[in-house]
Amino acid sequence: MSETRDRVRICLVGAGRAGIVHGRNYARAIPGAEVVAVVDTVASARDALAQELGGRAFETLPQALESVTCDAVCIATPTFTHHALALLAAAAGKHILCEKPMALTAAEGLAMIAAVRRAGVIFQMGFMRRYDAEYEEAHGLIAQGAIGRVIFLRSLTRGPGLPPRWALDTSRSHGLFGEVNSHDVDVIRWLSGSEFVKVYAQARALKALDVLSDHPDFYDVGVVLGELGNAALATIDGACPVEYGYDARVEVLGTEGMLSVGALPEGALLRVTRDGQVAQHTFRSWRDRHRSAYLRQDQAFVESIRTGRSPRAGAVDGLRALEVVLAAVDSLRSGRAEPVQRHETTAAGEAAP
Repeated sequence: MSETRDRVRICLVGAGRAGIVHGRNYARAIPGAEVVAVVDTVASARDALAQELGGRAFETLPQALESVTCDAVCIATPTFTHHALALLAAAAGKHILCEKPMALTAAEGLAMIAAVRRAGVIFQMGFMRRYDAEYEEAHGLIAQGAIGRVIFLRSLTRGPGLPPRWALDTSRSHGLFGEVNSHDVDVIRWLSGSEFVKVYAQARALKALDVLSDHPDFYDVGVVLGELGNAALATIDGACPVEYGYDARVEVLGTEGMLSVGALPEGALLRVTRDGQVAQHTFRSWRDRHRSAYLRQDQAFVESIRTGRSPRAGAVDGLRALEVVLAAVDSLRSGRAEPVQRHETTAAGEAAP
């Protein structure tokens, strides 16, 4: 892993919203990176994106791996596909960037960790908030002791619209907690330097009620109360759809101060009308709010491939976030606080619960 590559060739799997963001970053904004293949089961989507980015279009990952030479695979597909795609990529010796959440089950996550360790390839989780300049600064200040000992964290994510149709089925996505709040779980772990040990969750459908006829377990508002290993407390809340815009914020309370990251308004423009109304624009989507973070994340992945440096968010981070999501889902079913089942991995590359 010590070799240096000037040219990094990416096979992009998934031509949807996240795939387009990653693909355009690699093809247009990162020197030496290129998209050599675009994989998607939807022909129109893969063909259009492949033509835009300059790669070849394929229906499946095995077809792409057999036909083109690449260094890495970027997985930006529905959650229930991550496990199988990661195993294929690792077996082919390809480095992996995987969108969140890592997988559907802890067993799948463990298998992914074992596979990438056996193959000796890099696995980077798509936790782009670790590459957001404001979150990064907050992490540094906490590490320096600027607010003393962390005792409470609050993180929220709210999206303007419903998730993709497949994600409405909680058996394929774990719903809002998996598809949206995985980011909040990771941010709390990263900023606190501690792991969740217990969670209590509540969630229900309060807005998109028409979804319930086809997906009775669907929920569009949720909250998680967590206890961390360092005795700090944390809350996470999420909601989709909210319609007013994309909203991602975190607050960290310490014994000697507090930090607040993220703001609802986009930019500094404030408009006050003659009738006393005050207005600002909100971020319309996650693509707007985290544009630079996605680019820095993709740049970091390319640099990890070139230098062999470990990513800021790796496979174990993906598993730890997934474990918290699974405990929150268990809490929804039981109505009680549930322990977070933490799985250990061995240094040899095999994983064991």
